Amino acid sequence: MSGVHCHIGGLALLGPGLPCWAESKPVLAGRVPWQEAPPVVPPPAMLAPTERRRTSLVVRLALAAASGAVEAAGVAPEALETVFASSNGDGAVVGAILDSLAAPDGEVSPTQFHNSVHNAAAGYWGIGAHSTKPSISIGCHQDSFALGLLQAAVQVAGRGVPVLFCAYDAPLAGPLAPMHPTAFPFAMACVLTPEPTPATRAALTLRHLPGGAPAAPSPWQKLAEGNPAARSLPLLAALAAGGAASLVWPLLDDARLEVEVSPC
Repeated sequence: MSGVHCHIGGLALLGPGLPCWAESKPVLAGRVPWQEAPPVVPPPAMLAPTERRRTSLVVRLALAAASGAVEAAGVAPEALETVFASSNGDGAVVGAILDSLAAPDGEVSPTQFHNSVHNAAAGYWGIGAHSTKPSISIGCHQDSFALGLLQAAVQVAGRGVPVLFCAYDAPLAGPLAPMHPTAFPFAMACVLTPEPTPATRAALTLRHLPGGAPAAPSPWQKLAEGNPAARSLPLLAALAAGGAASLVWPLLDDARLEVEVSPC
């Protein structure tokens, strides 16, 4: 099977001890030891002050990674189609809404309701980037990163357009937290293109195959188990190392995603 082909560049990430791509690259490549440190999520400079005040942690997390990827790729943000992938969505906001509904008055904040939809991060991105390009927001439990990457690559290969892909997740709140444990905030983003660009790091070949398979062993397994979006770390580590790699992720109950990384 030939698979789906695209090129990857414009990398960004934000997670524990991984504050940005430039500082994280030697850590991911194994040249510098990883040291745990809480991620610092900046306010989204791309938004006007009024919109910025309305954003939640999850939105700020996604926009930080997406903005970093676009800047690194050297492309206009409004020129990119987007795929945003998250397992939890804005779980903290959803939890706050449920608390409000359980209160005697049952009043829900309009801002919280506005932020509770699964495509809130994509919506804020469209506002900040002045983009009218198509956008897809995906949720697939533990496999959101793998499905989102596949979706973005298919758009690139099928329509010949560049796509911004962002995977992000943050801990859930209150009684929801034990339902889907998420240990820390994490986000990554990249720009996928049909042809190489000056920002290209590697070529990718993706294959969606029947038959489940566990993820390949990785030194980043512990972090990957703490946040669904951090399942991207084996790919990011391969890109940081700069060599060829064969990676696999489980995808739903009876399938898998295989990715071949080829240096450019």
